[in-house]
Amino acid sequence: MIDVVEHFYDDDPSRGHPDVRTRLRDVSYFFLGNGYIQAAIQIAPSGDGTPIGLLIMDPDQLAKKRESLTMDPNYGLEQTMIRIRSGRSWLFPQGNTLRAHWWKDSSIPVVRVVWQNSGYFISEFFCCPDFKKPVMVREVRIKSLRKIAATLKLRTGLFRDCVQKILHLNPGDEQNLFFHYTLEPSRKKVHLKSLSKAKIGYQTVKYWRSAAKVSFGHPLLDHYFDAALYQLPAVISQTGRVDGSIWQYNREWVRDQAMMAVGLTLSGHHGKARAVLQRLISELVTDEGDTIDSSERRHPDEVELDQNGVLLYAIKQYVLWTYDLELLSKNWKKIKAVARFPLKHVFRHFPSGLLANTREYWERHRAHGIKKGMELAHQLFVSLGLSDASLLARMIDREKEAIEWEAEAKRIRHTMLTDKKYGLVEGGKFIKRRGVDGTVQKSIEPLAEAQLPDEVPLSGKGDHPLDPDTSTVLPIALGFISPDSDLAKQTLGSIELLWNQDWKGGGYGRYHVRSEPDSPGPWPFPSLFIARAFTEMQDHKKVWRIFNWMNSLPGALSGSWFEFYGERLAPPFPQVGITPWTWAEMLLLLVHHIIGLRPRKEHLRIRPQLLSGINRIQASFPIRNTWLDLDVERRAQQGPLGVESNSEVRKISEKEAEIAYSKDKIEIKITIA
Repeated sequence: MIDVVEHFYDDDPSRGHPDVRTRLRDVSYFFLGNGYIQAAIQIAPSGDGTPIGLLIMDPDQLAKKRESLTMDPNYGLEQTMIRIRSGRSWLFPQGNTLRAHWWKDSSIPVVRVVWQNSGYFISEFFCCPDFKKPVMVREVRIKSLRKIAATLKLRTGLFRDCVQKILHLNPGDEQNLFFHYTLEPSRKKVHLKSLSKAKIGYQTVKYWRSAAKVSFGHPLLDHYFDAALYQLPAVISQTGRVDGSIWQYNREWVRDQAMMAVGLTLSGHHGKARAVLQRLISELVTDEGDTIDSSERRHPDEVELDQNGVLLYAIKQYVLWTYDLELLSKNWKKIKAVARFPLKHVFRHFPSGLLANTREYWERHRAHGIKKGMELAHQLFVSLGLSDASLLARMIDREKEAIEWEAEAKRIRHTMLTDKKYGLVEGGKFIKRRGVDGTVQKSIEPLAEAQLPDEVPLSGKGDHPLDPDTSTVLPIALGFISPDSDLAKQTLGSIELLWNQDWKGGGYGRYHVRSEPDSPGPWPFPSLFIARAFTEMQDHKKVWRIFNWMNSLPGALSGSWFEFYGERLAPPFPQVGITPWTWAEMLLLLVHHIIGLRPRKEHLRIRPQLLSGINRIQASFPIRNTWLDLDVERRAQQGPLGVESNSEVRKISEKEAEIAYSKDKIEIKITIA
């Protein structure tokens, strides 16, 4: 059975230098990496920690923030900061002049940070210029705004190692310096040296040219896309390893990483997506088809059954975008096991044929009061995953398996949508969970063995409802049901209770706050589930509300969000970290739902949605060994889509078009009302 202290941690944020805390006031982290080195530029303008701090990590070693290879136990990240001696004074970055952003004037991801102090303007540029080496480069430009010449001493360092440079600046002069950070072969230490110059490698430029490019004509959405495009691959090692939440868990989940693979696929990082999927199949799935969660294999009562379906969904997305059939043929034995595992008798609820155990989507279990029963998300993803596996089987001529899985997918779907006693619809909307006797599990009550702190909501008196739950909108977001149906409308209507529950400022909790066994607060990536569903329903006002809320959060500057926003009870819970799944959800929302790219086996399906305030989208995506150039523009008059393409237009309707694949670049122009 699950050890209830599995996610209890002893990382006390009040112990040590303030920089060991993940949550600093107004902090943002810009992530850079190439799979061999991982870096985060800490921007903390409000004085809680080092204003410009540099964290460097080995991406194959999942660790806490305090275990970063540049974190001094006494001085935090202070030594990594640029310090300038002018006369008798040392000049440091000042929060009120500090600015940071993703710098667009480069062929690769670059973070630019600027600050001023005592008549000097300093620009710092951070990047990973080498595609295959554990190297990060920092360029520092110092410009004098003074009217007299000066001699300056510039210093930065790591622990006791210090690099120092003497500069002579006349009025208006600017000088450039370069610092080179390398993970040593032991991968336990960072070496720092200064350089006279640095260059970006050809392979690095080539790699980033192969990624997707999108312009929404809207600065916020352009920022969200670029931030996800740059940072999702940056936190994944060359072997496909990644923390479920950076600095937080130091553990891995098949579900989370499969969704990351989807985000990588949709943004053109196809090689990285393949590496993640191959590692999941090879190392995080057993020969029997069981999937690990939180780096653990579970008892059947505690298996996260949705993970099998999510992995199959991710493989399908990758194969449809790339047509990489080798991934299927090479791994078919394991893929077949993944598809068949949830259908084992041990999971089967024989009165209904649905799947039952005592685990729920958000990882609560028996000790939290979860009774044996049928979880909506488990049925949803297994049904979708089996349907996806059926398609994959047909792509490599496995017709017998395709027929078997498609029939099972349809049977589960039919039962969960229509069975009056055991289905997952009640009162005209989706419900989260139903017991094996057919009754809706409406609430939970924790057992003493859960060892929950008194401060968490689930320990409090009163009812602890299971509904509403953000996972119930996933059938809408995933196209499992029509967004125009009453079921979709009533389900999304019920979700509004989760907005601004016991907090102010916006955001959806992942479920009812009173059933929270952890710290209460709004969660970005479940909020994006809801944004995806609202996009399908064309409720643009609600989508923008979520976008704008995310832009109000610490982390919006870099586009890297914490798992949730609230007061974390740490310890016993871990410090909150940066969750890569959020970038994947953002890419799904922007590419799959708003741009509307939905590859099928025989053709490319495009179903664009121009949100209010967006009048044109221009994008280029790598797809099936060629490129797709897409231009979607709003027109004044009503009517069906207008479609022009150099490839065959097979079908046009009021909302979507089907375009034939081509070996040559595919160019598509769409006009939409």
